[in-house]
Amino acid sequence: MVVSDAEGKLVHAEMRFGDSYIIVDSEWSDYVASPASVLGKNTQSIYVRLKRGLDAHCEKARAAEADIIQEPADQFYGERQYRARDPEGHVWTFTQTIRSVPREEAERLGGVPVGQSRSCASQPAHPPFGARSAPC
Repeated sequence: MVVSDAEGKLVHAEMRFGDSYIIVDSEWSDYVASPASVLGKNTQSIYVRLKRGLDAHCEKARAAEADIIQEPADQFYGERQYRARDPEGHVWTFTQTIRSVPREEAERLGGVPVGQSRSCASQPAHPPFGARSAPC
């Protein structure tokens, strides 16, 4: 849902997930800035993991005139993802787990250590949606 003021200026946008939702506000105070006010830079990263339907979600976002800045693509770490920029410039990353990737494989393919200790080596880099990672 998009909420606008009487002049048509975006006030905030809501995204619902079942009985929960995320709200992204516009600038409404001296201490709240949108990317438009900081030369288009984002001050946060928003990742939303979907259970299914990532490609359909992307098409729905595109139809709502979101700027798709990364088309849906499979990633080496077992996620399919896309990125979209909202009207105020916030970048959203939407992902969907497509396979469980062992930590060693993610480190080898990504060239970056993923785990914090050797005892975590057998855990997947990204657990399937809803699964809990064991503490390291």
